[in-house]
Amino acid sequence: MNRLNVTNQIVQYFKDNIILGNWKVGERIPSEKQLTDSLGVSRASVRTAVQQLVGIGVLNTVHGKGTYLITDNLDDVLRSEIVVSPEDCGDILKIMEFRRIVEPDACFMAVTRMPSDLLQNLERLYQAMEQHKEDKERFVTTDIAFHKEICKASANPLVEKIMNQIFDEYRRNHDQVNRLHGYGDGLHYHKLILEAVRERDAGKAGEIMFEHLQHTIDRIESEQQPERNKNGCKDSKYKSNLHCSRGN
Repeated sequence: MNRLNVTNQIVQYFKDNIILGNWKVGERIPSEKQLTDSLGVSRASVRTAVQQLVGIGVLNTVHGKGTYLITDNLDDVLRSEIVVSPEDCGDILKIMEFRRIVEPDACFMAVTRMPSDLLQNLERLYQAMEQHKEDKERFVTTDIAFHKEICKASANPLVEKIMNQIFDEYRRNHDQVNRLHGYGDGLHYHKLILEAVRERDAGKAGEIMFEHLQHTIDRIESEQQPERNKNGCKDSKYKSNLHCSRGN
């Protein structure tokens, strides 16, 4: 069973426990290890499922303490219009961290589901990026359109809706975005993603997307905290998670 199916099943398990009242608002849910052992899946799959519910405001993870249920009203959460405000997007590092959580799996889903027009649309947008590399505003607009196309192709309305709002706010920072990515970096990673899509290699596409976003995060952190030591293993995190979860 592939990672997407495993994650969806774990998310449904979470929802069932919430609906049945087994998990109470304000209480800590079972630990990652407990869930891994009881469900017979990898930690990476559990972590991805938790991140999905954290992303829509159902769970909250507190570092060093665990993950807590913060609402049991799933209907309101899932049906409501999720509005992302300019204030939410005031910190570009937080935007990139959120994108790093969502977009690698969105890319994985997009290539797995592979809409008939995905490759053609991405090729067209990549060519436009090459043409506009001397025009920073049009370059960033086309860059964002490339990422939007992938999120749309994931065929998950939550992903598409939330990410479109993130991208619309993100565009306002295009000067900083371009300075951090640079034309060369943007073209380099988008070309690699495009090649993975062309090869229909969902795992590779997700890994490259993670590396693309992590590269920008590293540059932001380097600017904000020049004295901070580099972790060295960040760029392999998604790759190892993806590979170790495929067998579940």
